[in-house]
Amino acid sequence: MKPPFRADQVGSLLRPASLAAARVQFKRGRLSAEELRAAEDDSIRAIVGKQASIGLRSITDGELRRDYWHIDFLRQLDGVAITVMADQSRFAGTDEQPPIATVTGKVGCSRPIMADAFAYLHGLTAGISPRPTAKMTIPSPSMLYLRGGRKAVSSTVYADLAHFWDDVADAYRSAIGYLAERGCTYLQLDDVSFAYLCDPKFRDGCRLNGDDPDTLPQTFADAVNSALRGRPDGMTVTMHTCRGNFRSSWVAEGGYESIARAMFSIDVDGFFMEFDSARAGSFEPLRHLPAGKRAVLGLVTTKQGAIESADEIKRRIDAAAAYVPMESLCLSPQCGFSSTHHGNAVSESEQWRKLELVVQVARDVWGEA
Repeated sequence: MKPPFRADQVGSLLRPASLAAARVQFKRGRLSAEELRAAEDDSIRAIVGKQASIGLRSITDGELRRDYWHIDFLRQLDGVAITVMADQSRFAGTDEQPPIATVTGKVGCSRPIMADAFAYLHGLTAGISPRPTAKMTIPSPSMLYLRGGRKAVSSTVYADLAHFWDDVADAYRSAIGYLAERGCTYLQLDDVSFAYLCDPKFRDGCRLNGDDPDTLPQTFADAVNSALRGRPDGMTVTMHTCRGNFRSSWVAEGGYESIARAMFSIDVDGFFMEFDSARAGSFEPLRHLPAGKRAVLGLVTTKQGAIESADEIKRRIDAAAAYVPMESLCLSPQCGFSSTHHGNAVSESEQWRKLELVVQVARDVWGEA
């Protein structure tokens, strides 16, 4: 079976305490870049073995080399700067807020981004039998635009936004090509824009940024499709969307109905969609899923440590199957466990138990993980 697998994962994992301590020492100038890299390598080696041991067929590096799921990638694109987030559409329940990307120059990708990190992960999977698939996660093209909107893209550099999106697509095609050269056959684009645009409050924020929230879903879908045009042969691409994941807090609420058609027009092989709480709405929008695509149901929360009931998860999978064939469904957690270096309010043991649960339920429902 090609990915997405019946039991899959979004990607980020809690940072081990030893690695978190090493990164603090590095930022204080008490640890060299080489020493930090060695600590990252050791931690990634350990979590790769753990993922394989519980039966996952897609293996990530847990994003352990990153501070933020998106910023560490976006800041390496040409023409991109990182700034403090504005007041609107803040994460609930926390005073600390992640930074956002702004565009200050011509966007490009003049060198590989995170290709060495993927190569290390890919090499580790070679020592496992049967060999699992190394999965790379990067932010979607829309993440350059979503939070700041038109105000965050220099009108001096890009008086016409069509030129901006053309450059973004070119940059992503280059970045994806570099990853393919290192052996990447499973790429996930993390794109919160579609789920955020389900929320009336966030849509109001888009208007303040000078954007039309009614047209943004198709704009973002077209941007992703352009970035994936001519993608490398043999590469599976999926997209994950959620309503925010920062220290167990979120930004948005609302069901998928208003954005489903635009999102499902994206030329990817599967869609990771959170459905762990009432904030995500019903399964009914799944009826728009095109034939031949897979919906990966994010039914296991990563925001709380309580372990879900296997029977309840199976019941909800059956409910989703009322709108899309069972063979088009898969299962995963609703998001990563540590989209930022802070991590969610979940222990490492709870994290692994939840991933084991995903594998167990997938085997019960589909006969395979």
